[in-house]
Amino acid sequence: MTQTPKQPVISLKDIVKVYQIDGVETRALQGVNLDIHHGDFLSISGPSGCGKSTLLSILGLLDTPTTGQYLIEGIDTSTLNVDQQADLRNLHIGFVFQSFNLIDEMSVFDNVALPLTYRVPTMAAAEIQERVTKCLAQVQMEHRIAHRPNQLSGGQQQRIAIARALVGEPSIILVDEPTGNLDSKNGDAVMAMLAELNRNGTTLCMVTHDPRYAEYAVQKCELLDGQLQDMVPLQEAI
Repeated sequence: MTQTPKQPVISLKDIVKVYQIDGVETRALQGVNLDIHHGDFLSISGPSGCGKSTLLSILGLLDTPTTGQYLIEGIDTSTLNVDQQADLRNLHIGFVFQSFNLIDEMSVFDNVALPLTYRVPTMAAAEIQERVTKCLAQVQMEHRIAHRPNQLSGGQQQRIAIARALVGEPSIILVDEPTGNLDSKNGDAVMAMLAELNRNGTTLCMVTHDPRYAEYAVQKCELLDGQLQDMVPLQEAI
């Protein structure tokens, strides 16, 4: 019996993004088509100004395409209002940023728990505690649960950011230049952690300018002049 192909987590169809600045039109993305399935680890690389940040913003529902269709878990995002898109983002998408984006006035626990505080219906405190503790254990940072981010190294802060991305049990984690503010030792450790998370089932899409770190993914592609080049499957995830 023929099996029906599994629905992608994310599907982009003919995505175009045009910016108008002082009457000048800039096409940041030109006809991008992309499917990301459960369990994938995709790296997207390319030169500065090629559209990587724009693509990640659209994937994260932080920006909208000029034309084209974006579906996440089969839901057409163009049919949703701003509040509905925010709810969908909170439910299905985790983020890891180059600059960590942690709040120094809050403890590690509260930083990791933050996405859960916006869930509807409201989650019970015991479930939040359980999820946060579990995710900090996954990144080997449970012993820092009461610390504040400014008491941690850059590598430790990025681990906390990864835990925060994991805590909502999202369909996919979007990773933006995760090693950009780290030295090579901490960068290697963070990339090894992301690869391990993927081996355990986490779906990842990462933007990186570093070709060495792009090799940690299971698939990679280049974005050039707003156009996505052919996907390259890697022989083996690191």
